[in-house]
Amino acid sequence: MAAEQRKLLEQLMGAGASSRAAQLSITDPKVCRSFLAGTCPHDLFTNTKQDLGPCPKVHSEPLKTEYEAASATEKQKWGFEYDYMRDLHKYIDECNRRIDVAQRRLEKTPDEIRQTNALLKQISDLNKSIETGLLEIEILGEQSEVSRAYEEFFRIRQAMQTKGDKERELKALSDTSGPSGHQKLQVCDVCGAYLSRLDNDRRLADHFYGKMHLGYAQMRKTYEAFPKELRGRVRPMQDDGDNAGSRGGYDGGYGDGGFGGGRGFGGRGGRGGGFRGRGRGFRGGW
Repeated sequence: MAAEQRKLLEQLMGAGASSRAAQLSITDPKVCRSFLAGTCPHDLFTNTKQDLGPCPKVHSEPLKTEYEAASATEKQKWGFEYDYMRDLHKYIDECNRRIDVAQRRLEKTPDEIRQTNALLKQISDLNKSIETGLLEIEILGEQSEVSRAYEEFFRIRQAMQTKGDKERELKALSDTSGPSGHQKLQVCDVCGAYLSRLDNDRRLADHFYGKMHLGYAQMRKTYEAFPKELRGRVRPMQDDGDNAGSRGGYDGGYGDGGFGGGRGFGGRGGRGGGFRGRGRGFRGGW
């Protein structure tokens, strides 16, 4: 789909743009290296809320074909995969920051946490009281203390009713806690969108197969594959004005936090998500 859009754009821009692109060499800094090595992030989110606009660099199909036909030695010398990895890291990191902000908006207030803890303790105490009472009734029955056993049974029945009330109160508090709790919102751990647990299967499918979600899923999956392929390799130095020295090397990061530091990018690392963790793409349970 992205390739068809690029071809259509080239036709609309005319032969002049194509001739200018043809004059560029594959190592020219004006050429988009993410496009050559994989998929430019600018092509993933067109006509979505995260539309990045047109890529400021040239997307040339002939140069992409040339890159794909190049030997592994040439590709390693050019180091375009490192530039691609840098771009993926940038957009994934921005998405992760949005996810953190969105999740904080759904967190409970200190008062809601206090009420929740108090209810949990009351329910626990009632459970223990009910268990003790049932054991007491059994002992009284063996001793033929029918009257006392009946009194204990009446007390247990009241405790069970109180426990039921507390459990309903806890559920209501859980459903309405947080700024948007009444909507039962969850944060997608892949793209950061809000989804409601009340959504039907059709709406959930629209999200998971939507362009924005699939775009971030593709970026995360591609990024996760890179360290395995490039581990131990050093980014080659280049003299084209866009060299590694201006960004730092792969082992030391690219001046924006490096790679693999802080958290993984396979669906938010160990906290759940599209490719690792719980595998649901959400922070909370459904």
